Amino acid sequence: MPPATASYWRVSRAPRYSLTFVAPLLVLYELLAFALTHDAIEGVRNGADVLLKSVFVLVGGRYGVATFGAVLIGTGSYLIWRDRRRSAPLQGRVFVGMAVEVVIYAALFGAVVGSLTTLLLRGPSLLALAPQGAARLDLPTQLMVSLGAGIYEELLFRVLLVGALARLGTVVFGWKPFWAGVGATIAGALIFSAFHYIGPLGDTLELQSFLYRTVAGIMLSALYLTRGFGITAWTHALYDVILSLGLPVLHFLVVFSA
Repeated sequence: MPPATASYWRVSRAPRYSLTFVAPLLVLYELLAFALTHDAIEGVRNGADVLLKSVFVLVGGRYGVATFGAVLIGTGSYLIWRDRRRSAPLQGRVFVGMAVEVVIYAALFGAVVGSLTTLLLRGPSLLALAPQGAARLDLPTQLMVSLGAGIYEELLFRVLLVGALARLGTVVFGWKPFWAGVGATIAGALIFSAFHYIGPLGDTLELQSFLYRTVAGIMLSALYLTRGFGITAWTHALYDVILSLGLPVLHFLVVFSA
């Protein structure tokens, strides 16, 4: 069970826990992706992964992917090192608590987002919202793309995009931090939703699924702000894995959210 002390909710968001917790997700995704595609960027991969690495390839040429990896791992390692220098040693019970949180959030995520979507629009069936493009892939590839969604979509859309939009709102438009954060969250969620309809594996654009993903983006941003990157990334990945595993789980979620 999660640690009972109030400090758990604070320390579990710190880089030494959050980034260490998410490291296995990054390793699992990259190993599975390379095993399936035999390449660091070509073949079927998560779209956010391809987009981020393509920017580095465009700038750095053949060294772009290596540079991206160095920046990603180097930045994460530095943040963990800096945090651990001024903090108590890592405690295994905190990681156990974070894992319990992830399982609970992933199990309830579809039901909560579906219920909120129902309040805004005649509720979509979660069966209709299963990833259409990914459904055309074999199961190992679907699982790989799901793991990549957790790590790279959260990095791109929550950490980088929402952070940049919030900064833009305060610096350029002079908004107060709260309203800049609200505007960045909503704009980021709309972009996050639209991202799922781009490319050869993109889904068919429909209002219900677009709204569902927009609400999901807002919820993921809220989870990121309150529980940190590690828990949010694993929650997103595990939820997408649940969707990839088939209809029995989806039927449960539909009944639960009805």
